Amino acid sequence: MKKIHMEQRTISFNEQFRNRTKHYAISICRAFSDLPKKEINWIISKQVIRSATSVAANFRAATRGRSHAEYYSKLCIVVEESDETLFWLEMSLETNVINQQTYEDIYSEGQELLQVFSKTKKRLKENPKK
Repeated sequence: MKKIHMEQRTISFNEQFRNRTKHYAISICRAFSDLPKKEINWIISKQVIRSATSVAANFRAATRGRSHAEYYSKLCIVVEESDETLFWLEMSLETNVINQQTYEDIYSEGQELLQVFSKTKKRLKENPKK
């Protein structure tokens, strides 16, 4: 019975964060899609959109993993891409590609996602399934 409860909790976590990462990627796509046509806007937009969509795609792939090791491996990519997305968001603010309000709205969600995925990764490393 306990195993079933644990599986349900995992499914709920996976479903919640599949949706959350997808919505995060969509919000970034929308925020960066209508910027003026300048080279710096294009470069930074491309990078932040690429890394944010990678977070969503790799988390989705992690939930489809065939083993604990595969899930952990994909989660490592999610953590890396989450941090990279935050970097590009910082760059976008500091180069005036986006305004402060847009930055704050998106950045806070990115920080929360990174914290959750980092803690999950750490827990999985400390308690590997055999």
